[in-house]
Amino acid sequence: MSREVEHTDDGRWIVVDGRRWRKADPALPEDARARLLHHLGVARAGVRTAGRADDAAAVAAARARVQLAKTGLGERGEAWWDQDDDARRERWETALRELDA
Repeated sequence: MSREVEHTDDGRWIVVDGRRWRKADPALPEDARARLLHHLGVARAGVRTAGRADDAAAVAAARARVQLAKTGLGERGEAWWDQDDDARRERWETALRELDA
């Protein structure tokens, strides 16, 4: 099933099925983006696995990793367009340090 994805004129949002979602920070270096997306995929799989096992603590831990990856990408937390370059870099570097630990 293919969904139509629209982009807002300001480049900050995508719209899928009428719902607006914040885009990832366009200043992210490609290697950092790839690592964060990998962590996001692993964390989402962890949420599914822990949910099937009915392990509430593991679900919470996996959801925290999803949150951290999405924050690193700039999709959650303070809006990337409101941050200066140093704050943006610190956001994704901090997320990667924590996710890699």
